Amino acid sequence: MTVTETVGAPKYPFGPVVRLDLHPRYLELCRHEPVSRVTMPYGGEAWLLTGYHEIKQFLADPRFSSHAATEPDTARVTPLPLRPGNLLSMDPPDHGRIRKVVAHAFRPRIVSQLAERMRDLVESELDAMEEAGPPGDLVQRLAIPLPVRMIVELFGVPYEERAEFRRYSDVFVATSAHTKEEINEARDGLEDFLRRLIAKRRSSPSDDLISVLIEALDAGQLSEVEAVRTGIGVLMAGHETSLSMISNVSFLLLAQRELYTQLCEDRNLLDPAIEEMLRIIPLRSVGSFPRRASEDVEIGGKLIREGDTVIFQRAAGDRDERVFEDPDTIRFDRERNPHLGFGHGMHFCLGASLARAELKVALEGLMARFPTLRLTGTADDVPWKPGLIARAPESLLVEW
Repeated sequence: MTVTETVGAPKYPFGPVVRLDLHPRYLELCRHEPVSRVTMPYGGEAWLLTGYHEIKQFLADPRFSSHAATEPDTARVTPLPLRPGNLLSMDPPDHGRIRKVVAHAFRPRIVSQLAERMRDLVESELDAMEEAGPPGDLVQRLAIPLPVRMIVELFGVPYEERAEFRRYSDVFVATSAHTKEEINEARDGLEDFLRRLIAKRRSSPSDDLISVLIEALDAGQLSEVEAVRTGIGVLMAGHETSLSMISNVSFLLLAQRELYTQLCEDRNLLDPAIEEMLRIIPLRSVGSFPRRASEDVEIGGKLIREGDTVIFQRAAGDRDERVFEDPDTIRFDRERNPHLGFGHGMHFCLGASLARAELKVALEGLMARFPTLRLTGTADDVPWKPGLIARAPESLLVEW
């Protein structure tokens, strides 16, 4: 039987973010009501998906529009909706047209070349940390420099200019840490930064994403707004998400120290361990970016009306006991792991191979250099960044 809306939808998010804990309400909903109504901080009510099959169906269904969710009345957790012209806020056919352009920068040959430089950078940073002596900060020594250096090389940002885009990044991805005026200012600042970068690169094209965007711009394949905002989307996703994930993985392994020992003793577990941590870590502090139904759609026995907003919590779906055996247990030998850590459907993460490579190189470097690595203090002593879309430690002090 198809059901429509419930009355008095609970407020969302359900509670404060605590380290890497997933609020228990998500798993209750996943088991008993994988499609439910919630009241968002901005824009009213939305549908929240918490079941694996329901999330996967939603992600593959073109009747849910990312572009429609740029409207100011969209239910959401951020003070401002996404701006149009970004890959995350596009629908077909525009999404496919621009994704094809951007995918050029993530070719296997490019990622393979970057992997060699990753190893050199990790060794250099760990040399400096070892020479300085404990305690070292894995956020400053590893989680920030590795993805930032890789994305500026992939993108074509001069390394000495990295601080300019970094000062906008946390503001850009805020939920409650900054006002909408501050977020708008950060967005404008990033757009100005990208426009200046494009103007500079025209005189010296290279094999980087900025040059690819310029070539597509000149060929009429995308507009200036699309080039700038697509560039911002890749720049932000390419370093903020990765630095948060490297920080979170490091925290998880050291907070549950037996996991780090297990990996040090059997390096063959590293690849499946990375997939398991991508599954189990709730990277986002809140649900996904919203989409809106372009017509009536039924998911999980609930009728989602045309114009309704839908979000999902990926980490809940990746603990769905209908799909994952013993889902709350971290198992590095899990044989079947079809997690949704990089999404599904047309918005599947373009940088998935780069993100995996960064995680692997970072962990290989740590385990080879510091098999006795441990937290300085306890897991409760680790400070976390508040009020951002992605959760991550502010710092991660370690000794060896």
